[in-house]
Amino acid sequence: MPPILYSFRRCPYAMRARLALWASGQTVELREVVLRSKPPELVAASAKATVPVLVLPEGRVLEQSLDIMRWALERSDPLDWLSPTQGTLDQMLALVGQIDGDFKFHLDRYKYPGRYETDSSSRNTDEHRSAAGLVTAELNARLTGHAYLFGPQASLADMAIAPFVRQFAHVDPAWFAAQPWPQLQAWLAAWEASDILAQVMQKYPAWQSGTAGEPFGSHR
Repeated sequence: MPPILYSFRRCPYAMRARLALWASGQTVELREVVLRSKPPELVAASAKATVPVLVLPEGRVLEQSLDIMRWALERSDPLDWLSPTQGTLDQMLALVGQIDGDFKFHLDRYKYPGRYETDSSSRNTDEHRSAAGLVTAELNARLTGHAYLFGPQASLADMAIAPFVRQFAHVDPAWFAAQPWPQLQAWLAAWEASDILAQVMQKYPAWQSGTAGEPFGSHR
């Protein structure tokens, strides 16, 4: 019996989990969730009831996307995503933490300003875009001289961060393209054109309770 992955195609957290599962060759039963109508099985498995959630055959539940990434890659890491050519795993996790913290905070308020009108931290959209842009400028600087964030090969950091940079870029593509971030723009374009992203972004029907999910995995 394979692990069960509750996922939603466009969610960046679920995207990073699927990327690691695919790269590691782990096969799971994918249950595509409709977020406005969450299945009771997801709610029963995880109190947070947000994707991704990975239910392992022995009953253990992984509720955080980075935990799912590490679970998969620690079982099999043929692309060496946990072993960057420059830097360490702890340094990668620290950079991902910055994206999941400050960057995501400003990204949400830039992308969905109407959701945060009563937030005491609310500022105008341009201010949140500028604050997030300071982080993307740092990423651009990291990419100077090599194609990926931690050297000449892709790593966990690239795959965990790219879905959120993608969201940021897609809010206003013309504005993003006009910024002085050529390395970051090239890095994002290469990732968006990659075979692995095409594989994990395949569309699946919404899962219905009581039915089998879709087999998902690269069968490495």
